[in-house]
Amino acid sequence: MRAPDTYDYAVVRVVPRVEREEFINVGILLSCERIGYLQARIELDEARVRALDPQIDLDLLRRHLAAIPAICRGGPEAGPLGLLPPRARFHWLTARRSAIIQTSPTHMGKCGDMDAIMEHLLDRMVRVRR
Repeated sequence: MRAPDTYDYAVVRVVPRVEREEFINVGILLSCERIGYLQARIELDEARVRALDPQIDLDLLRRHLAAIPAICRGGPEAGPLGLLPPRARFHWLTARRSAIIQTSPTHMGKCGDMDAIMEHLLDRMVRVRR
């Protein structure tokens, strides 16, 4: 039996008004260097974002958020960043920035099933129980 893989993750946040420092968790970036896994899942709750900023341009926000999974997938369609190795793309995506889209600090764990841990992290960090 193979040992569990070490993974890194960060929570993707929308900070509609950066000066107020209020944010909504909208996705997960998940990376496992050993197996070359890099994936992002975005689940934008538009009502929660509008509660923080009723004037936000949701179309623009959706387009910017869609770039994150594209960069994770890589390839020329993701632009110059898509040509970097997966680990470099993860570090670029998780770099600290002052913008309406930010990420949490990077955390790590161990898991044998990356798809299952993605669902677990989304349930725990992004999805709101109603």
